[in-house]
Amino acid sequence: MTANRPQRPQPPNKSNRPSDGDSLPELAPKPYEFVSFPKEKPNLQHPAGHHQYLSDRLHGALYLTLKVQTSLHVSTGVVVMGSDIGNNRIPLIKTMIQGVDQKLSIQGSSLKGCIRSVYEAITKSCVCKTKADFRTIPDGYNRVCKVDVRKDSNLVCDACRIFGALNLQGLLDFNDASCLNLGFSNGFMPPLHRPRPDKRDQYFINGKVAGRKFYYNMSKAIDKGQREGIPVQQAGREYIFKTKLNFKNLLPEELGTLLIVLGQDSKCPIALKVGGGKPIGMGTMTVIVNRIARTQSLQQRYSDYKINDSDELIGDALQQFMQTQIQAAYSRLIQQPQLDQLTAVLRYPTDREPPSGMY
Repeated sequence: MTANRPQRPQPPNKSNRPSDGDSLPELAPKPYEFVSFPKEKPNLQHPAGHHQYLSDRLHGALYLTLKVQTSLHVSTGVVVMGSDIGNNRIPLIKTMIQGVDQKLSIQGSSLKGCIRSVYEAITKSCVCKTKADFRTIPDGYNRVCKVDVRKDSNLVCDACRIFGALNLQGLLDFNDASCLNLGFSNGFMPPLHRPRPDKRDQYFINGKVAGRKFYYNMSKAIDKGQREGIPVQQAGREYIFKTKLNFKNLLPEELGTLLIVLGQDSKCPIALKVGGGKPIGMGTMTVIVNRIARTQSLQQRYSDYKINDSDELIGDALQQFMQTQIQAAYSRLIQQPQLDQLTAVLRYPTDREPPSGMY
């Protein structure tokens, strides 16, 4: 006699959605779209490791300028009295990280998360950073990359090789981005509801999620005002942040893909979506690569912590170097259908307006 097995949860469908008689508020559709999974399964290879600087790979640092295009709020999860951060007109306010110089900062982990999500979408990478039920993720992509130090046969996907996986440190080091503007602006976000996949037919295809979800970049962000909105500390439009991204042991196509994600390919004019308020148009940031410090002498790299000024690329040399790596990415790593879909969502500038109604 066999024991009764518990039934697996099924993706929402029309039969188990709330009926028309249920009392639900009228909600604006969430402004997101899906980037489909590549037809081929993830590309699994051995990670480069950190035991040495490899002579056939690239090492150095990207010096970046990030410009806020729509108001930005990266929450600390802490609500304080407005007077505690120099604003006596607002009783309570949700905060961002702010230094003793009263300048805002974006955590390196936040930048890493949004950059990684785009990199995953345009390469053959697994879906390991998700809250979704793994049974609803297409076969091959519902794996978790990990490294076992007791084995020599470790294989990881395109994104995990450079961003890291379980027991594997990534090849990119993200630093916090510091704001050049003094102080902050005040914003008033409307309350946001969850995505509610049960209300969207396209969320699942044959019981599997349709793809990776991205919110559209928009021309502006919604601000509900002090009477209706939730007070947030934010970086306003045109605020400028600076940061440095260190890289080591990258293949040309890996660095090229990273540069495409950062919006450095004119054929794919995309901008990052950072922080909270994505459904109402918040968090759009464009990136400028000011210079690249590239290590050419491995002997010098082992013996000196700093990179020689002669190894820094600026101007025409910088642009030529970036385009060479981008072309390598197109020939060996980029999944073109997925990149086209993503560009349609993250394109900036855009004339797309944020949705009206409840969010």
